[in-house]
Amino acid sequence: MIFVTVGHTDFDALIQAMDRLAAEMDEEVVMQIGSGSYEPQHARYFRYAPALEPYMEQANLVVSHGGLGVIVEALGLGKRVVCVPNPNVYYDHQVHLAERFSRAGYLIWCRTPDDLAGALEQARTFTPVPYEPPECRIHEVIRAYLESV
Repeated sequence: MIFVTVGHTDFDALIQAMDRLAAEMDEEVVMQIGSGSYEPQHARYFRYAPALEPYMEQANLVVSHGGLGVIVEALGLGKRVVCVPNPNVYYDHQVHLAERFSRAGYLIWCRTPDDLAGALEQARTFTPVPYEPPECRIHEVIRAYLESV
């Protein structure tokens, strides 16, 4: 199963591109479409769910917008990820995340929905570098701050 997620915003361009491809696939496609107006014709879909992990666990591949939470969750589950940054979000942060994670070998960066077919083909043979989250030190920063005031 291929699981597609766009988060809470709309990213109709990605949903439409994946729906076109799903029409010719033998593999099931499930899409989380957020607040978008386009409703897929060739895949199961839903707008929101309390958690995406059950869908990701079942997926062979996750196609995602460039949200950090979704990327880290999918990689943490050991999933292959194709990341398509949403160009309609604030200050292109999704592009920067996709580029960095791609350079590190964690995922496939698909620059636009128009390139999705090629990215899906590349994903068939892609072996990602296992993701290890960086050590969290925020508690130390908070403690140091609180001790200084």
